[in-house]
Amino acid sequence: QVQVAESGGGLVQAGGSLRLSCVASGTTFNSMGWFRQAPGKERAFVARFGWSGDRIYADSVKGRFTISRDSAKNTVYLQMNSLKAEDTAVYYCAGDLGTIRYWGQGTQVTVSS
Repeated sequence: QVQVAESGGGLVQAGGSLRLSCVASGTTFNSMGWFRQAPGKERAFVARFGWSGDRIYADSVKGRFTISRDSAKNTVYLQMNSLKAEDTAVYYCAGDLGTIRYWGQGTQVTVSS
């Protein structure tokens, strides 16, 4: 069964750090990345690996978030530093297989100010 599963969310104070993990199973995805959805807002792109392996970030997280991966573990990480209250959201991992995007169940990140 093809799926992705996130973990690592939680409650952190502003200025703190969290690392999210996303484990892929059942396949090797063409591309993987992270999105987030804040209350009352649409799901938004955060970071992903491009087709050539380059890292692509939303402007709002550049310099604070880092996407990385461990291919041996089929896992993608999102290191989040200098967290702000506006980073509060449900974070979703996504894996692309051809034209199909697989979503995880999401993990809540709450940043208290």
